[in-house]
Amino acid sequence: MPDEDASHIRTWMAFGASQKIWGRKLLPEVRRNLALIANTIAEFEPVHMLVRAEEEAIARKLVSDKVRLIPAGLDDLWMRDTSCVFVKNAAGERAGVNFNFNGWGGKQASRQDAKVAALVAKEAGVPLLSTDWVLEGGCIEVNGHGLAVMTESCILNDNRNPGRSKAEFAAAIQPLLGIEKIIWLPGVKGRDITDGHIDFYARFAGKNTVLAGLDNDPSSYDYDITRQHLKLLQAATNLQGQPLQVETLTAPTNLRPAYLNDEFAAGYIGFYVCNGAVIAQEFGDEKADAAAKAVLQQAYPGREIIMLNVDGIAAGGGSIHCTTQQEIA
Repeated sequence: MPDEDASHIRTWMAFGASQKIWGRKLLPEVRRNLALIANTIAEFEPVHMLVRAEEEAIARKLVSDKVRLIPAGLDDLWMRDTSCVFVKNAAGERAGVNFNFNGWGGKQASRQDAKVAALVAKEAGVPLLSTDWVLEGGCIEVNGHGLAVMTESCILNDNRNPGRSKAEFAAAIQPLLGIEKIIWLPGVKGRDITDGHIDFYARFAGKNTVLAGLDNDPSSYDYDITRQHLKLLQAATNLQGQPLQVETLTAPTNLRPAYLNDEFAAGYIGFYVCNGAVIAQEFGDEKADAAAKAVLQQAYPGREIIMLNVDGIAAGGGSIHCTTQQEIA
């Protein structure tokens, strides 16, 4: 599995928000957010967006002509978790891995979304590889050079992989994704629907650089866990035994009030790297937004850093990264 900053053929997304899950107030804003993300990425690489057939006309009014719409059954919009994960072998042959999406441990209906991985692989024209492990794309963060960082709270959770161990995971998944070493972070079970996806806490930016989220609100449950994660990452090493370069992305504190709720995900780690750009969130906290943009610009000097207001998506506990899945070249 290459790092996200490798060359992409396209980005996959899903116009899958529904009133049943998102509610009457949030639904229109979430749809606008999805379109904004898709339209922005489409300026840099192709975007293929799954959409329910009955909502295709709604989507077409919002997305640009550069976004291709593909009819599909959907439960929700989180393509990071429902799509196959693209990998390739030493000969350059590509495939998609199906990680058996089960609604984040049975927390949400997933009958339609469980079929998305196979659909995406078919549309991409690649074989679908199978495993009996249950994961989501948001559980996986790799540097493309044999190193990964993951959370125990998600992968080694009985609602996904009951009774299974790190050793079993290594034997089954490390060869499939080309991983030689995993840096395990504890994460947090049960606080959000994902049980602590790694793409809210830490991301690679190149071979030896890790961007770590830091929450400075003492009242937040992430206050302690982000500090614990930061210490573990600062003590971690690459495959050669050398320390990683760890940079922090400090969470915003002054948030726009319109869509704030208990699930609101206020953090900058959920950025998406596409061909030529990094698409990240801004939250209306001028100081924190500017600081995050500066860190991202330093981490990705050859890419344009674009900050978007997608507070509707954040109100659902997710990020720009959660709505996307890269198809590697």
